[in-house]
Amino acid sequence: MVLVLDLFVGIVDVSVYYFISKTFEGAPTASLAPATSYFAFALVGIALTTVINATSAGVANRIREEQLTGTLEALVTQPVSALEMAVGMCGLPFLFASIRVCIYLLVGGGLLGVDFSDANWVGFALVLTFTAVTMSAVGITTAGAVMVLKRGQTIAALIIFGMGLLGGAFFPVSVLPDWLETLGRVVPPRFAFDGLRQALYAGDDWQVDALVLFGYSLVLVPLAVWLFDRAIRYCRRSGSLAQY
Repeated sequence: MVLVLDLFVGIVDVSVYYFISKTFEGAPTASLAPATSYFAFALVGIALTTVINATSAGVANRIREEQLTGTLEALVTQPVSALEMAVGMCGLPFLFASIRVCIYLLVGGGLLGVDFSDANWVGFALVLTFTAVTMSAVGITTAGAVMVLKRGQTIAALIIFGMGLLGGAFFPVSVLPDWLETLGRVVPPRFAFDGLRQALYAGDDWQVDALVLFGYSLVLVPLAVWLFDRAIRYCRRSGSLAQY
């Protein structure tokens, strides 16, 4: 029931942006390319933000819930490595988030008129996957911080929210002040949003964004897993796994 309600709220969000876009219908959209309307532009932002939140801030929230319910100690003492635990924490949220993305796109294309006729679905799948892997590094790192400090998930959510805005979730990076635009052009979500829009609306030119995300994942994920492993070892040594 909770999952259904959560999905319904997401569809309502999609609808809200649709009616916002109707307010500005006919306005110049050159800066939204390759999207043909503001709604098409924002639809990708809404859908991809779901995946980013699930694989980053959502992981930290999961660890905090395990602490508060007293099950974290049992989870950590299982015969699994830090990498296996990290994959397990991120895998299921990514699966559910991917299902939500597909439903949002079905609503946008089937009911609200977004055109996906030029979409490259292989590119869509690759960009979506590389985005989840890259942003999971934030979630894994924050999970380690929450394990040690018993807090921090709210800060993670704020960081992800800020990166999403700077990266072009709901408006083009080009409208930002110069100093923020420079930052917005290098954060990982920018390549995720640009790549997914190119794959869905142009069917091409998504490859560079996918490669950049892949490069980010090669650097950030091993570092995040190492930090997570250090956090587990620290908590075991200090006997603080059961604390919350």
